[in-house]
Amino acid sequence: MTYKKDSTTPPEKSSVTSPQKKSSSTYHQKWCIELLTSSELVDAFSLRYTGNDMGKPKGKVKIEWSPNFAYAIGLIVADGSLSNDRRHIDFTSKDLELINHFKNALNIQNKVGTKARGSETEKRYYRVQIGDVLFYRFLEKIGLMPNKSKILSSMRVPDEFFFDFLRGHLDGDGHFYSYWDKRWKSSFMFYIAFNSASKNHIDWLRKTIKRHLKISGHITKAESQSVYQLKYAKAETLTLLPVLYYSSDVLCLTRKREKIENVLT
Repeated sequence: MTYKKDSTTPPEKSSVTSPQKKSSSTYHQKWCIELLTSSELVDAFSLRYTGNDMGKPKGKVKIEWSPNFAYAIGLIVADGSLSNDRRHIDFTSKDLELINHFKNALNIQNKVGTKARGSETEKRYYRVQIGDVLFYRFLEKIGLMPNKSKILSSMRVPDEFFFDFLRGHLDGDGHFYSYWDKRWKSSFMFYIAFNSASKNHIDWLRKTIKRHLKISGHITKAESQSVYQLKYAKAETLTLLPVLYYSSDVLCLTRKREKIENVLT
């Protein structure tokens, strides 16, 4: 179903190093290290070099905006994480299909592993990890950071690809649900919702969607929960769906799209 719209000294020949020289060497190393900031030290020891080229890190991910690239960014924002080493990006999902979409969208062949979450012992979640300094730096520049959940705010996503990004956000940590409203005769309701523990991020999503589609939605948060929900009711959902699923071959979570189509047909 398709909806519409730094110099080196030669080594000593003797293997025995005098205490004085050893002390001098140690001091030299310490001085060089202290010239670097902590972040530069991380970069210095984590970059991958090619041959004798000691100048540039080698990236695995092609950084170029496209519908699929934007979708992958949405998945990272919703259900991914950046490590503190300023090199690794992790995406975890219970849906293997999403893991494969993520790999295909970024054109990577990384191995898929499994992991447990929280206090669970069963490894029932799929996981893919990328080690790429350049991609990590790019993600920082567009608004991501380690431990992002409660501090995430706006994202620098081109307008052209915003709804591909939003579809990834929905598949990563959003939902669609429907029910019969008993208060009214023959009143069938359905909602689409986007989740985040960051109020600033939810506010940005709402503002951006409204700028594009002139729909407002509403934000809720249960007192017992730490997650905010941006919800759109029936009429506004019908405005939103065509720009999320504008083609039959867009990357998306099949079970979620089929759930929506079953409700609308």
